[in-house]
Amino acid sequence: MELLPETSDKSKYLALSEIINFEDENIQKTTMNLSNDISNEIQLIKTVYEFVRDEISHSLDIKSNVITFRASDVLKYKHGICIAKSHLLAALLRSLNIPAGFCYQKLEFDEGYGLHGLNGVFISSLDRWIRLDARGNKEGINAQFSIDKEILAYYPNEDKGELDFPIIYSEPNKKMIEILERSMNLNEVLDSIVKTEWLNNLF
Repeated sequence: MELLPETSDKSKYLALSEIINFEDENIQKTTMNLSNDISNEIQLIKTVYEFVRDEISHSLDIKSNVITFRASDVLKYKHGICIAKSHLLAALLRSLNIPAGFCYQKLEFDEGYGLHGLNGVFISSLDRWIRLDARGNKEGINAQFSIDKEILAYYPNEDKGELDFPIIYSEPNKKMIEILERSMNLNEVLDSIVKTEWLNNLF
């Protein structure tokens, strides 16, 4: 699938925001530690990606009902749903002056259709974008860093109504942020996002 950046302006993929708040002291310390003694861009991206994938838990995997979505909170509490983890990965990479955006998939889960979040990352030495999925691996899921063939957590099946959106957005989806902000716990978030009608009008 051809990836389609929302804009050609790379500065949009380096921007600071309330959600991608990489000025946070803990994020700055983390990027400093992760980037220590690494001069190769690809190795640096791989190291940061694997940190978020492996060291930050998926909230559902650890059965947490606590909501995190600001990058600093995802790092502080060390967990988040896939969309929240994509916020942290983008913040860490942007802190290192590596353009990073947001990608989405519509997937069918036991509860219904839901939104899965992952990242688009620009590799300047290759002059192209790749997608990375930091959801977190477990039985049946084995996402990996790859600059050649995508190795993601999920591969949407269009016959089932699933979709793979090709656009790399410069900001997190606003409707998703609204749901995260107004919900009292993760169960409320899940109740809101596993609705086909909501997803059909998402973008």
